[in-house]
Amino acid sequence: MNYILFDGSARSHLLPFTFTRPVAEIRVGILTIREKWERYLNTTTSTITEDYLSEKWPMVEMEENVMINASFIPTPELVEQLKNLQPGEGIFHEEDIVAFHAYEEQEVDFNDCKHIELEGKPVVVEHTWDIFRLNGEAITADFELLVQDRSSQKLSSTNQVIAPENVFLEEGAKVECAILNASEGPIYIGADAQIMEGSIVRGPFALGDHAVLKMGAKIYGSTTVGPHSKVGGEVNNSVIFGYSNKGHDGYLGNSVLGEWCNLGADTNTSNLKNNYAEVRLWDYATGRFAHTGLQFCGLMMGDHSKCSINTMFNTGTVVGVSANIFGAGFSRNFVPSFSWGGSGGTTTYQTSKAFEVAEKVMERKEVEFSEEDKAILEQVFEDTKQYRRD
Repeated sequence: MNYILFDGSARSHLLPFTFTRPVAEIRVGILTIREKWERYLNTTTSTITEDYLSEKWPMVEMEENVMINASFIPTPELVEQLKNLQPGEGIFHEEDIVAFHAYEEQEVDFNDCKHIELEGKPVVVEHTWDIFRLNGEAITADFELLVQDRSSQKLSSTNQVIAPENVFLEEGAKVECAILNASEGPIYIGADAQIMEGSIVRGPFALGDHAVLKMGAKIYGSTTVGPHSKVGGEVNNSVIFGYSNKGHDGYLGNSVLGEWCNLGADTNTSNLKNNYAEVRLWDYATGRFAHTGLQFCGLMMGDHSKCSINTMFNTGTVVGVSANIFGAGFSRNFVPSFSWGGSGGTTTYQTSKAFEVAEKVMERKEVEFSEEDKAILEQVFEDTKQYRRD
């Protein structure tokens, strides 16, 4: 069977992260949504996404195809129901299509297909804040998926560990002189990842392959530090997709960072309003600030964005793609993509300059800044002009 993950209606609510990736590439828990589906289905998947992203993430179509709404995270119940789908049948949750079984030449009309109601409770990433809100549950599910019938690498005796049965080290992982508390959720440490001396970690927590927790880091669950990222200071209930750095002291809470981001030393995010009111967050789909229903919500930062030392982010701040933020005071709580500046005002960060930086940053991690990457960022630059004032 050929499985295709499509973006669905949630894509616009998941901007700025979906400016530069399909919904399936969002990381929540230990794995991306695509990685979860591929492990459950034991096969590769392809993607239906925006045209400008499809060269990097193409669709592969065969005679029979099962199309899956990528905002739905797989569960054993959903996977079982999916595998039993017959041609012309679709799984629905309320008004949302979850999956559809079609032949290559069959015109997909969800209204004409046989409706099957989703069994069990869905786990859906519909808004940006769902990424950190669902992260603890996702870490636990991914942990069970990844470590089943496997043995962890031995943990050094220099560490203090609570509930060691819930700690798993992949090959090459290094942990010395740390305090690990996995009593309230698992702790997963990826291949060749490192937790340096003096770090204190509470689960649920995931440290991706080749990622680093720097000395004295204080990590609260439910937090994910994605592959090739470096993190120091204090972090609470946040998700860092990968290849991003928060290398120094400062607080990051109830937040999501995309890839290739960098937070300067002593950057701090507020995740609670002074009046303890509900946090509202910029929503690209509606063009206004959306009700999150949350009391705690910090920073949403798109790919390739960066900030200088001592930067302060107000509660519920959204930063687009490839923004560069600096200066005293709080920046606005919506910073458009390709902005250059801070509380005193911004100008446009031209693509020629942004590409120079992206190439250097990615080269340090031995990743090519490809023509596909340039084309994607150029499209994002054009699509976000309306939000920039100059």
